[in-house]
Amino acid sequence: MSKQTALDLLDRKAEFFYSVGDSIWDHPETDYTEEQSSAILMRALEQEGFTVRSGLDGIPTAFSGTYGSGAPVIGILGEFDALPGLSQKAGIARPEPLTEGGNGHGCGHNLLGTGSLAAAVAVKEYLKESGRPGTVIYFGCPAEEGGSAKAFLAKDGVFDQVDVALSWHPNQFNGVWAFSSLANVRVHYAFQGISAHAASSPHLGRSALDALELMNMGVQFLREHIIPEARVHYAITNTGGDAPNVVQAEAESVYLIRAPKNSQVKEICERINQIARGAAMMTGTQVAIHLEKGCSNILVNHTLEEILYRNMKDIGTPQYTQEEYDFAREIQDTIQGRVKLADQLEKSFGEKGRQLGTEYDKYSINRFILPYAPSSKSISGSSDVGDVSWVCPTSQIVAATCAGGTAEHSWQMVAQGKSSVAHKGLLYAGKVLAAAAIDLLEDPELVKAAKAEFRERVGGEGGYQPLLPPDAKPSMPQSPMTAK
Repeated sequence: MSKQTALDLLDRKAEFFYSVGDSIWDHPETDYTEEQSSAILMRALEQEGFTVRSGLDGIPTAFSGTYGSGAPVIGILGEFDALPGLSQKAGIARPEPLTEGGNGHGCGHNLLGTGSLAAAVAVKEYLKESGRPGTVIYFGCPAEEGGSAKAFLAKDGVFDQVDVALSWHPNQFNGVWAFSSLANVRVHYAFQGISAHAASSPHLGRSALDALELMNMGVQFLREHIIPEARVHYAITNTGGDAPNVVQAEAESVYLIRAPKNSQVKEICERINQIARGAAMMTGTQVAIHLEKGCSNILVNHTLEEILYRNMKDIGTPQYTQEEYDFAREIQDTIQGRVKLADQLEKSFGEKGRQLGTEYDKYSINRFILPYAPSSKSISGSSDVGDVSWVCPTSQIVAATCAGGTAEHSWQMVAQGKSSVAHKGLLYAGKVLAAAAIDLLEDPELVKAAKAEFRERVGGEGGYQPLLPPDAKPSMPQSPMTAK
């Protein structure tokens, strides 16, 4: 079987993949509760002849689907978790929730998981018909948004058998992800004090809320003294009640701490921990500090990026109908402060980007492929794909699944999650990942080159040093599945 024949198979199975993606969209589930979403994908893998293993690393909604034998082992990463508070009806250009306060696929992970499934199916079929040695493993990875499941899986050796890992993400653009990301940790701070009547006996109380406010103030002063690339966000999750005449005996907050490298995150995190301890000392309270999750920065691999970029160009981006352009324009009209495409691309690619943006600004869907521009810079966001990239050579692409200018984590992204444009994007991504995987299966020298670059980069950074302690386990909500 040729590579093109394997890719043509995806066109014949397109409606099947669209139905899988739409079914996941219909069941938006958040961190570690993705019971229906994971079941949909596992059933699809079983139907396609994969050996499915559920409950990876003790995480009920993590799973794998394996086909083939021998080397190289190609891992394809899939995600399927949704976001809270982003419920939205599909196919309309106005905010209208399906369920008030409900979940929604505001980051397109219904498409991500399904596009990766399509890639795995094409590679499986290639292995089956060609008789070549090699293994493809689809990794169903839950809780990317708030749980960083891949970091736990990577720490515990789930990806150690993988020679190369590939992934993608829905986006407004098509291109290769040729840059790093910020490492981060999420830390929970719980202050415990002593309640008392705030008027008759305040001297007997010890205010946990005072401690929390002092901690937050201390962190504000810290911001001047950390590297400018770092980010520190926080949310107060418990103020100890709403009665002002009671000294609050408890107060809690969650901090998200980001920086370009793991070592920088660890340093900033410990400084914030010291501020929290100091606030507790000042107020006569106690503080419990719990690291909930962490993920590493992405370690780039230019060898894999070039393979992906070549296949993106060879396959070519989808074609769109006038109806699709019209709906995308309706979506664009709802996006306040949308930056012109030429201005966006000039910031990243200079004059070449401005020329490209000017050419395509008249279109409401970005149908071109961004120039390949490998960079040592980090984007401001984070991804638990980073931990996989420290275990084996890893690379990913982005594919357009929405109107140009659509922000991730928005109702507009949810509204487009079942559209024909989204369907075309997931199938395009599946083809590109599959084509790159087949190139790696056909040419062992490419795998060797990717692994050599990986070893050089990991060695230059002092090796993989997970942000999670060795015994760390994800915090999973109780549900019928997790209670088993």
